[in-house]
Amino acid sequence: MRERIRDALESVPRERFLVYVMGPYTSVSGDDGEQFDRLATLRDRLRTESGVNAFLATDPEIPLEELDAATQTIAFARASNAVIFVLPRTGDNLGVGVEVGAVLEDSYESEASERADRTAVIHQSGVTSAMLAGVTRRWDATVYAYDDEATLTRRAKTFVANVIAAEETGRLARLE
Repeated sequence: MRERIRDALESVPRERFLVYVMGPYTSVSGDDGEQFDRLATLRDRLRTESGVNAFLATDPEIPLEELDAATQTIAFARASNAVIFVLPRTGDNLGVGVEVGAVLEDSYESEASERADRTAVIHQSGVTSAMLAGVTRRWDATVYAYDDEATLTRRAKTFVANVIAAEETGRLARLE
């Protein structure tokens, strides 16, 4: 899956470092373009400013007939060096919440400690839920809050830099 994802993306300096960016593509109010644009902008900034191979689920263009959405989510997360879930206040976060739980629970059963170190949930201030609180308690994944797009980008770039450093120092295994 790593090669298939990489083959679908443009070249970047750290092309072997995959970052799966997830979040709602739609909003509760139906303003779909805004939610998708937020994710696409974050993906693009990670690619240009951090030099990593960030991608959205739509980027590899794998048909749902070939691999359903739930299976894609888990496969993309397993193939990635880092996974970032973005939870905006106006987004339709139910699906993302299910995906967060599925990805982390999948890793909990196989490689929990390392996958949790590779997973961040970055939520807009004011977004609260019992599941969000459980992310740190059950799976020990990173959780950040953001108030604006600049903070969202800074948090994501910091998280990615921390995972890169952990791989370079041997604290996390390099994914090749």
